[in-house]
Amino acid sequence: MTRVIPLPDAFLARPIAHRGLHDRGAGRVENAPASFAAAIEAGYGIELDLQLSADNVAMVFHDAQLDRLTAETGPVAERTADALTQIALTDSPDTIPTLAQVLAQVAGQVPLLIELKDQDGAFGPDIGALEQATADALRGYVGPVAVMSFNPHSVTAMAQLLPDVPRGLTTCAFQGDEAENLPPARLSHLRRIAAYEGSGSSFVSHDSRDLNARAVSRLRDEGQPILCWTVRSEAEARAVAGLADNITFEGFRPA
Repeated sequence: MTRVIPLPDAFLARPIAHRGLHDRGAGRVENAPASFAAAIEAGYGIELDLQLSADNVAMVFHDAQLDRLTAETGPVAERTADALTQIALTDSPDTIPTLAQVLAQVAGQVPLLIELKDQDGAFGPDIGALEQATADALRGYVGPVAVMSFNPHSVTAMAQLLPDVPRGLTTCAFQGDEAENLPPARLSHLRRIAAYEGSGSSFVSHDSRDLNARAVSRLRDEGQPILCWTVRSEAEARAVAGLADNITFEGFRPA
């Protein structure tokens, strides 16, 4: 049986800045060093996303495509890490960082919640390269860190690669775009959070709009930590109080 590593209390003590404490108007773009520096200064935890470069390096970037946040186009996965780190982020002095660079910047100062993005949209077993790259970068890191993914296979792989690092499932109702073309059995498995025990997960990070879902309520009743995403106002933060143990937020600064 996969060993469960409890989520450290540090992840429940202060709100977690979604993709860093970003403010594009102030020149701090999501998943950029400036946004991570702002989160550290404010004492917030940091959530960030990983994509894989063409030469198997974990890159801190949310989208599979470069278009939304850079002047470049096309898949992140078709560029080498060296090429990606030369690409400027729109409205920012920063370029796309590697995970290793961000780990050196954060250096254990605040909790770090790392999401591995599913690489093919199938949420299935065709995984491995990003998980290995993430483990390689994280090995030896000192400080509160946890990994998570929408893909349960990815989480299970991280349990094997980094058995001492807490891991969890990123979850939602799996409706709309993220559910398109997925087989009904896989959708049911994801919605039921059926892989929680088998993956050795010790928390979920669930869509804040769906915290009354039966699977989430079951875990909450069992005393499992419930994080949620993405809270965008104090009113939303109040609405999820009692349903989630902590929030991932953006667009405001929680008390």
